[in-house]
Amino acid sequence: MKQAIVAGVAVLCIALGLWGLEAPRAGLAISQDRVGETPVTVMRLPEAEGPVVVIAHGFAGSRQLMAAWQLSLARAGFITVSFDFEGHGRNPVPMSGDVSSIDGTTRLLMAETARVTDYAVALPGAEPHVALVGHSMASDIVVRQGLADARVAAIVGISIFSQAVTAEEPANLLMLNGAWEGALRGEAQRVMADLGATEGETVGTPGEGFARRAEAVPFVEHVGVLYAPAGIESGIDWIAASFGMVPQAGAVALGPWIILTLFGIVLLVLPAARLLPEGPAPWHPERGMFWALAVLPALVAPGLLSLFETRFLPVLVADYLALHLALYGALVLGGAAWAGGMPVRRGIWLGLGLAVYGIVVFGGIMDRYVGSFVPHPGRLAVIAAILPGAVLAMLADAVLSEATRAALWRRVVARGMFLISLGIAVALDFERLFFLILILPVIGLFYLSYGMMGRFLGKRTGSVVAVGVGLGVILGWALGVTFPMFDPGV
Repeated sequence: MKQAIVAGVAVLCIALGLWGLEAPRAGLAISQDRVGETPVTVMRLPEAEGPVVVIAHGFAGSRQLMAAWQLSLARAGFITVSFDFEGHGRNPVPMSGDVSSIDGTTRLLMAETARVTDYAVALPGAEPHVALVGHSMASDIVVRQGLADARVAAIVGISIFSQAVTAEEPANLLMLNGAWEGALRGEAQRVMADLGATEGETVGTPGEGFARRAEAVPFVEHVGVLYAPAGIESGIDWIAASFGMVPQAGAVALGPWIILTLFGIVLLVLPAARLLPEGPAPWHPERGMFWALAVLPALVAPGLLSLFETRFLPVLVADYLALHLALYGALVLGGAAWAGGMPVRRGIWLGLGLAVYGIVVFGGIMDRYVGSFVPHPGRLAVIAAILPGAVLAMLADAVLSEATRAALWRRVVARGMFLISLGIAVALDFERLFFLILILPVIGLFYLSYGMMGRFLGKRTGSVVAVGVGLGVILGWALGVTFPMFDPGV
């Protein structure tokens, strides 16, 4: 009866969450298209006519990540177009050029933004007046493209940093940063100080020539700022004022519904796991052996890999990560085998079942509402290359955590040392591996979501293989669909 109640709660959470996620789409005309090879999503009220808003995501993002902004702006009455940058989401064309040069990758992404803008202003009912919205990496792209395109009348930079912003240009700019983005807020404050103003003050009036404002969105960081209604409301008001319009609706709040839906999907694994037979306790390393296995591989892996060339995939830093995962996992498992704790193969089918559930069900919700999770064919080879290392690393994690039955401090130490290991890798080759910093929060979220599914399974079965294989396949898939495809020779 207890497990039936838990299952009922999980299903209710999923149902309510999906209702909340789908409700804002009601009444909108939503279509998918391509501009050349660039996938685009158009959202608008059926009768909408007037200015266009082009919405661009940040590094390792996709159109879905900007859904709260696009839905809100579409319901407010604008014709909206979002797209996947080259190398991102389901765009099959890899990023290219020199990522460290303004005349390299930046120019190519500006050109792609221009092509999408051309498409947007040619839509039925659209006027040749455009607002650009860009997050993180795209904030620099939209600022520079706004300066180059006379059709752009307003720019909203979210988590913004762009050296192209001066006291005079661009003419109409709203800078939104999360209150917890200290460095980015500091840069925006410096820009406002050049105008004799502070964060929270507006210089000029949108739609009447020069206008500039920097705003801190309360209680959010680099990703949460995309879902914060306060920031979206500010963006709607700024763009509407720039075009002399009155918004027809306010901000759409997707964040709570996403959390509720994913919580239900994770929780549903608990009663399902309770249907399985309870398994024996896995190998329990003594305290000294645990510390050796948790610390030494984490320190050795980045140092050893720094001695070799690790570029072999057309994806930014994912080739290094694949090798790091594999070496770390192999060192831990080798040490466990030497100490007599090599896991038996019991539970592999349970692990594969967990992987299918995580990719198809959890991943399906992610793909529709959060970020691209369905790969285009060009990413399959990348996923295949990352999978072995991801499985080895998660098997190592399952050994150290005793299929998640270990004491909390052991689980925290094991996973904390793995993150520290990646941090050491970045420190040893900051220029190339800087982008690994961006996935550290993603791995943290992986442990909170998929890791909890693995815990439900491991607590019941005690199977290191079930937990390691299940989480490893999911991690390999998630990394393979997230990292931007990159080929400097294109």
